[in-house]
Amino acid sequence: MITATELLSGAIRVVDYRCSAGPAEQPFTELHTGHSVSYVRKGTFGYRVRGASYELVAGSVLVGHPGDEFMCTHDHHVCGDECLAFHLSPGFVDLVGGDQATWRTGGLPPLPELMVLGELAQAVARGRSDAGLDEVGLWFASRFVDVVAGRTLSPQPTTGRDRRRAVEAAMWIAAHSHEDIDLDRAAGEVALSPFHFLRLFSRVLGVTPHQYLVRSRLRHAAQLLADGDSPVTDVALEVGFADLSNFVRSFHRAAGVSPRGFRQAARTGLKKDSKILQDRVAALIDDDRLIHPLNRKSSPWLTTSD
Repeated sequence: MITATELLSGAIRVVDYRCSAGPAEQPFTELHTGHSVSYVRKGTFGYRVRGASYELVAGSVLVGHPGDEFMCTHDHHVCGDECLAFHLSPGFVDLVGGDQATWRTGGLPPLPELMVLGELAQAVARGRSDAGLDEVGLWFASRFVDVVAGRTLSPQPTTGRDRRRAVEAAMWIAAHSHEDIDLDRAAGEVALSPFHFLRLFSRVLGVTPHQYLVRSRLRHAAQLLADGDSPVTDVALEVGFADLSNFVRSFHRAAGVSPRGFRQAARTGLKKDSKILQDRVAALIDDDRLIHPLNRKSSPWLTTSD
């Protein structure tokens, strides 16, 4: 069963999707009616589109292209999944750019550049940030285009048993990311040798186990920074970073802004250079036929000072 709650309507439509389907549910064909990028915030599911298969876990991104038929499967998880979807009007697609190949990416593995923005969007959706949901949606879609441009992600053939093991391992890593996890321990959770586990995990999910561990920690850190008041040092330790400088460096590389800058953005909205962006957003909301090019050098996520 799928429930869809529309959080924002207009040129950017934001929908909170929650699916309770499990392995016993029969998958069915659906249709993308427009361009969309959906942030997977909980659970895991399979995404089948244009003959390609993707295993999506928390932190992954599902990309929708108008006219594409797709199917979601739930072979490995019985607890359901949740996504925050940004459906973009043609005017906003022109604003953020990206060619047809970009918008037919299908599925993306957890990428730090997108996860920190996805978690900020979650904070906004829960009413814990003063940033605008339409602005965050625009930043998320723009960052997606920047990340994907020029790169090709093609899933490699795997068996159902392989995909199940990789997904189960990812779920375990995400749940224990605050702990000291090495390759041997993670591999042992799915009864594989470290070498086989490393190859299998990377082939199915598109990232190495260590990359997923670090990105899970960054995802949890973004949640704590957006929602709480704990000092940055405490956040770093709580999510599993033993070294503060490493946390700050990793977070800044992923978000384009320091942890303190990210918290400030979540609390007050991004102020620097935001007037131009706000005017563009307002213009598109008022008249979707109006198209503006987005100058990414002035993107507030790239220019906000720490």
